[in-house]
Formats: sequence, structure tokens, C-alpha cells
Amino acid sequence: MSSTTQPKKQEGGLGETVKVILQAFLIAILIRTFLFQPFNIPSGSMKETLLVGDYLFVSKYSYGYSRFSFPFSLPLFDGRIFGSAPNRGDVVVFKLPRDEVTDYIKRVIGLPGDEIQMIDGVLHINGQPVKREDAGYWMDQEADGRAQRVKVWRETLPNGVSYNTLDLVDNGFYDNTPVYKVPADHYFMMGDNRDNSTDSRVLSQVGYVPYDNLIGRAQVIFFSVEEGDAAWQFWKWPWTVRWSRLFSFVR
Repeated sequence: MSSTTQPKKQEGGLGETVKVILQAFLIAILIRTFLFQPFNIPSGSMKETLLVGDYLFVSKYSYGYSRFSFPFSLPLFDGRIFGSAPNRGDVVVFKLPRDEVTDYIKRVIGLPGDEIQMIDGVLHINGQPVKREDAGYWMDQEADGRAQRVKVWRETLPNGVSYNTLDLVDNGFYDNTPVYKVPADHYFMMGDNRDNSTDSRVLSQVGYVPYDNLIGRAQVIFFSVEEGDAAWQFWKWPWTVRWSRLFSFVR
């Protein structure tokens, strides 16, 4: 009796395991496609808001869905469905317009129809200077262990969104710019680390970002390790994890 039932039990156990794995895989794909996508910060262009080594959840549903919402950017349809416009000040992940493969993360500064300009390091929107307050200094820890004292400004957009920006040098390369007129259905993105950010001010590299290229809004930091360390090196976590940044909201 046991010799005939044992193989069936083994087959049933293997089949159930495969079924559970497939179900878990499908659920993960659905969550990543429609709800949340993980994203890690590879550069310092958004310091001090986001640091190299931060791992984020990006909400895919915030602005609706385009072909860039799907794995491999499958061209299942044109435009966006269930679309919702981003707010000025949102921190957004988007596909780089010039190659539509590379993911970038910046802050929405200019909306369609806006005129954006930097004058002596001060952001101007539609001819008006954005409120900027002295916020002291921040110690920027480099990957090689060096610490750099950096000037911080508290910037407040016309809709009331406030955040810190870094000012590495006086009279930086993009502290004075021409007027950028944001086209319809496009957005103007800037990094918070103003002197170390390739963003919409560089028309040949980033420029104006089409609405369809938006992937989602950065919502929460779920993990963070020191710059230069790998997240998978769990034996280093007691010393390398930035515990104070875990589960903090991106603003």
C-alpha cells in the first residue's frame, strides 16, 4: 500500500511547491508593475534628500501608467491610462528622454507652460524668485571617508513644498541659465544637489521630460547603507546600515 501512494505524495508535494513559486512570482510582477517598484540611488545628485545607498519604493499608480510602467517598456498602448499630473516638488523616477532606457530620479520644478531660470544660484519660476532661506551647513561624507562642509538652503516652492538644496560652490556652472520654457505635456526636473546634478538644465543630456516618461513617485526609503558598501553584505549591517533613514518618507 505504501509503495504505491508514496510516489503520488512526492509528486503532489513537488507540484504544490512549483505552484506556490509561480504564484509568488506572478504576485511580485503584479506588485512591481502596478503598485510599487524598488529603486536604489546610484549618485549624489539628490543629496541631502536622498543619499547614495538609499533603497526606495516608488509608487507606480501615482501618475497612472504608460508603456514605461511595464517590464522592458512593452509598447502595449500609447499615452497614459488612469493618468494624474505630478505636483510641483514631487520626487519622481522617470525614463531619460534621450535613450528611454536609463532611470533618473529628480524633483519636479517646472510644470507645462512654466518659465524656469536660475539667476545667481536662485531659482526663478515664471519670473519670480523662489523663497530661499539659510539652513546652515551639512557635512557630506564621501565614499573615501572624506567629509565636506556644504552650504544648505531651504527652498520653498509656490505651492508650499519645502526641501533642502546643497550649494557646493559659488557661481556654479548652472547658477545662471537662460529661460527654459517648459513645453506642453513636459516637466522640468532638477536635483537638490544643485551644483552636482545633470538635470533639465542640461538640454542635451536630460532636457524637458515628457509626461509619458514618468514611472512613479518616490515614497519611502525602506533600506539604506553607507556609500561604497553593498546591501547584500548583511554581516556588515550593524555598522553600515543607516538605521535612522529606514522607513522614512521622501519629501
